[in-house]
Amino acid sequence: MTGPALVIDVLTIFPSWFDGPLSTSLLARATAEGRLALRVHDLREWATDRHRSVDAPPYGGGPGMVMRADVWFNAAEAVWNDLPPTVTAGRDRPPPEARYVAGGSRPRTILLTPRGDRFDQAMAEQFAREPRLVLLCGRYEGIDERVHHEVATDEVSVGDYVLLGGEVAAAAVIEAVTRLVPGVVGNAGSTTDESFTSGLLEYPQYTRPARLRGLEVPEVLASGDHGAVRRWREEQARTLTDRRRPDLRAEQAPRGPG
Repeated sequence: MTGPALVIDVLTIFPSWFDGPLSTSLLARATAEGRLALRVHDLREWATDRHRSVDAPPYGGGPGMVMRADVWFNAAEAVWNDLPPTVTAGRDRPPPEARYVAGGSRPRTILLTPRGDRFDQAMAEQFAREPRLVLLCGRYEGIDERVHHEVATDEVSVGDYVLLGGEVAAAAVIEAVTRLVPGVVGNAGSTTDESFTSGLLEYPQYTRPARLRGLEVPEVLASGDHGAVRRWREEQARTLTDRRRPDLRAEQAPRGPG
C-alpha cells in the first residue's frame, strides 16, 4: 500500500472532541493499517488576536455570533495545501505557493449545515470514491455566507434538527464514508447487503440460541435451503420497509414519461 485510500481533514474549534470517536474500533484500525488518514485541525490556530477569536457580531444585528470568513479562508487554504498555520494566518490573499484557493480549485470540502443536502447512503458512497475530504464544523449562530460559497464545495445536513455544532454530523459522515473504503470492514458483503443500499431496510437477523423464552428463530433460516433463505429475507426486507420507511420504496419507484 503506497498511501491511504482516503484522507479526511476536519476543521473545528473543538479538536479534542474527536479524540474518542477517532481512536476506537474500525477507525483506529484503518488508520493504523494505513488505509485511512484522519487529521483534525484547530480552527483557532488561524485566529490572530490574543483571545484567538473566530467569531464576531453579525452585520445588521441579531442574536448570537457569526464565525468569521477570514479565519475560515486562511484555515482552509492552509489545510488544502498542507501548509502550517503561520503561512496563511492573517493574510489578505492566498500565499504564492498555494495550489488550492478559496473560490477556485479545491479538494472536496464539506460544510456541515442544517441547510445542506440530506446525507444518505448514496452520498456516502460518492464521498468514499474521493481521495480526500475536508469537513468544516461550524458553531455559534452560523458561518459567514462567503464561506458557504467560496470555501465549501458541498453543504450537507445529517437530519432535520439543529445540533450545537458540526462535530457530531462530521463524525457521522466519517463513519459512513470510512466503512466503505476497501479493507476497512473485514467482510466486504457487510457494506453491500444492508439497509439503504438497495432502497430497502435490512431484513431481520438472528443468532444463537435458537429458542429464547418461547421465542424461536424462523425455521427457514435453519433449513439449509439457501434459496428459501434468500426469498424469505427479500420478503422481510420489503415488508419491513413498507411498514417503517415507505418513503424509501417511493424514491426507488420508476418514474413515468414526462
